[in-house]
Amino acid sequence: MLATRSMTSELWFLLVGVLLLTRGLTDSLLKRLPFTPAILYLLVGLLVGPMMLNVFHFNPLKESALLEVLAEVAVLISLFSAGIKMPVPFSFFRWRTPILLATVSMTVSVGLVAAFAHYLLGLPLGAGVLLGAILAPTDPVLATDVQIRHPGDPDQLRFNLTCEAGMNDGSAFPFVMLGLGLLGLHELGEFGQRWALVDVLWATVAGIAIGVISGAALGHMGWKLRNEPNKHTLMDDFLGLGLIGVVYGLSVLVQAWGFLAVFFAAVALRQTELKLTGAGLVITEMRQPDHMGLEATQSGPDVPPDTEPTPTVSGGSLVFKEHLERLSELMLVLLIGGTLFLDSWSWRALFLALFLFMVARPLSVLACLPLTRMSWPMRGMIGWFGVRGIGALYYLMYAIQHGLPEDIAVELIHLTLIAVSLSILVHGTSVKPLMSLFGRYRKRFLSR
Repeated sequence: MLATRSMTSELWFLLVGVLLLTRGLTDSLLKRLPFTPAILYLLVGLLVGPMMLNVFHFNPLKESALLEVLAEVAVLISLFSAGIKMPVPFSFFRWRTPILLATVSMTVSVGLVAAFAHYLLGLPLGAGVLLGAILAPTDPVLATDVQIRHPGDPDQLRFNLTCEAGMNDGSAFPFVMLGLGLLGLHELGEFGQRWALVDVLWATVAGIAIGVISGAALGHMGWKLRNEPNKHTLMDDFLGLGLIGVVYGLSVLVQAWGFLAVFFAAVALRQTELKLTGAGLVITEMRQPDHMGLEATQSGPDVPPDTEPTPTVSGGSLVFKEHLERLSELMLVLLIGGTLFLDSWSWRALFLALFLFMVARPLSVLACLPLTRMSWPMRGMIGWFGVRGIGALYYLMYAIQHGLPEDIAVELIHLTLIAVSLSILVHGTSVKPLMSLFGRYRKRFLSR
């Protein structure tokens, strides 16, 4: 049961039910508001939680096993949805920027946060590295307003942010294991040899391979299934969830990164289906970056689901996955608000969050994007919208479940939840104005 003794299950169901009804009845209104719905969920959590009314309190340390599973499921569903929306066909030119963001930028961000936590906050080096790994990946759940809206969305900024979020939830795992290893909770091997070979090389390559092979295989089987005249909508939902379960379970069994596997399984499924149906032929090549480095597309890289000539498994299951994604977002953000006390907003936590948003994220983006011919406005947008959320929550609970000492666990919970809460507030209020401003800039430039 999610509620503690201070809130009965009846009141919990009442609260969630009222939120769901309100969300559903005010959907058109919320779309016109200058902030994201996650802010409302957080504010409700803060209102009923120990910070204000104190009728609800969720203890993440005591309920770390439950919270790990909830966050894990939310991230997996979101990664699958993000992978399905990836444009086709795959090309290094198109994927170069998100690959650099998920590798080079990830490494720099972890290092900067680890140094800040170790030298300024006084945390052990292992705890600093672990905190860096927890906060470095951008979130695929809470960042939907800056991500690809549908499989045919041609926006390059949204593509970069979506693809980065899809990959860096897996690329952060080696740093999580490194932090645990430095704390004596994971075997790194002599001079880190086991960590480099198993946690970095094997787990990454195997995860991507499992995902690509599984997604492509389901795409071919789904193509044979489409010989039937009916649209198997319910079966699409089962197939999508089944692919997530099989790919993730297999990856964990062979010590591969399951998050990477699920994302690339969705990418491979989508690409395979569009090649088989012929929809992948409806593609216009991207323009080469102009003298200002602004990458743009002339039209969508593929066609939206409702215009595909043949129903696909990925297209049929996407709506259902997005509904689950929105439900998990409401539940988990509400829980985050219900964990915070008034004194949770310490200067240590606030300074760390500001350092993460204003220094670590922008510098980590600048460290890799000189290798691309991208415009400075787009670099600035990518550097700002490093949304932190449910992924950070999962890694934190994962570390706690792997034996993190209680004193370090309490400190990391405190720092992480404040960073996530501020990200929801700061990025949630700036996303719509800044995306609108950037859209106007791009239209003016392309009209020249």
